[in-house]
Amino acid sequence: MKTKDFDYYLPEELIAQTPLAVRSDSRLLVTHRDSFHLKHDIFRNIGDYIKPGSVLILNNTKVIPARLHGTKIDTHANIEVLLLNQYGLNKWETLVKPAKRVKVGTTISFGEGLLKLFCTEELEEGIRHFDLVYEGDLETILVQLGEMPLPPYIHEKLEDQSRYQTVYSKINGSAASPTAGLHFTNELLAELKEKGVIIDYITLHVGLGTFRPVVVDDVFNHKMHSEFYSLSQSTADILNAAKKDNREIFAVGTTTVRTLETVYNKFGEFHESSGFTDIFIYPGYEFKAIDNLITNFHLPKSTLMMLVSAFATKEIIINAYHEAIDKKYRFFSFGDSMLIKK
Repeated sequence: MKTKDFDYYLPEELIAQTPLAVRSDSRLLVTHRDSFHLKHDIFRNIGDYIKPGSVLILNNTKVIPARLHGTKIDTHANIEVLLLNQYGLNKWETLVKPAKRVKVGTTISFGEGLLKLFCTEELEEGIRHFDLVYEGDLETILVQLGEMPLPPYIHEKLEDQSRYQTVYSKINGSAASPTAGLHFTNELLAELKEKGVIIDYITLHVGLGTFRPVVVDDVFNHKMHSEFYSLSQSTADILNAAKKDNREIFAVGTTTVRTLETVYNKFGEFHESSGFTDIFIYPGYEFKAIDNLITNFHLPKSTLMMLVSAFATKEIIINAYHEAIDKKYRFFSFGDSMLIKK
């Protein structure tokens, strides 16, 4: 299976640079796991495709101002650091640029010493482990010093930083937004609950595992990076009851899919669980946890493109993407939405 098999041509003007004024005004392309039939709609009508009693699971991670610009203590060289995963008390896995300037023992200062990072481990692909040294509250410091880590294909300034957060974001820790959830408003979630849709949440802090590009020719040689996830017992109980009663489970976003499939693979059912997952889903994978997927349009040759191609088929997904391009849908993080139905 080749990475190039998941490529497609996207005109640059279709990459959404800014969010719409109203989140739920985004377009919705509806396709099926086993059919080439397509339907065009608006996201605010998503409830038309979700039956009462169905379970809708969203990722409540919250993006932190994870991109930091600092200088090396010894040489004053400029260093960019992206915080990825916290793996211990004041211990973080990061992505640094330029990586060649950061070795074990390097200290980087931010905000005239308000925050210092001491490199403890040097890994491949620009990844470094740091001990963080600061006084006070880290969250407050990051708000003061950090930037919202928008993807590199977004070139416009984001005037309202909250638009890169879902309205239900809660648990700090993400280096990127679970963007399939950006289309929901509080009003739309209330409408779905009123209809009888059961809404609950998991947490997966988005890091390299989600957005790292695939650089190998053979899909099987790609290594996913681990990301922290958490699923509560109360959510597990809701999901197990839905399975027992043959009620449909809707996952919002690939991060939610990866969390639910990780847990189901581990226990053979839904169960309280937390830890790190490096699950890599590509065609041939047998889905066990979910029935339907709400997602955005993904980058060519990405692991996310591979995941949705596994959920339907590569041919169905490429057909849908060609239709979206022809109809000038908006792509990627601030773009339009897609529902892949059972």
